[in-house]
Amino acid sequence: QVQLVESGGGLVQAGGSLRLSCAASGRAVSRYTMGWFRQAPGKEREFVAAINWTLARKSYADSVKGRFTISRDNAKNTVYLQMNSLKPEDTAVYYCAADHEAWNDYQEYDYWGQGTQVTVSS
Repeated sequence: QVQLVESGGGLVQAGGSLRLSCAASGRAVSRYTMGWFRQAPGKEREFVAAINWTLARKSYADSVKGRFTISRDNAKNTVYLQMNSLKPEDTAVYYCAADHEAWNDYQEYDYWGQGTQVTVSS
């Protein structure tokens, strides 16, 4: 069993930055692929970024490429999402997810955090 707790969301003006954190606990959690997803009201949950446990592989949604950076500290069992140059369309609930084999498909992830709200004002 894996538990995930996100933090770091909030209200920010367009062009600003936020850093989200996801603290993970559970058996061998450092060996899991970690992903960030987001869901805006009335929209389907969408992929934002993912990182594998060796840190050798990362990927991003086209909409955030060049603005967001995913990273992880396996010693702390924590994954981060640094979000720069935020836009109003980035407004959503951001979720952290963990799985052994999933990548950018949210339906394949087994473990989820409770989500943290990010609101970007124009």
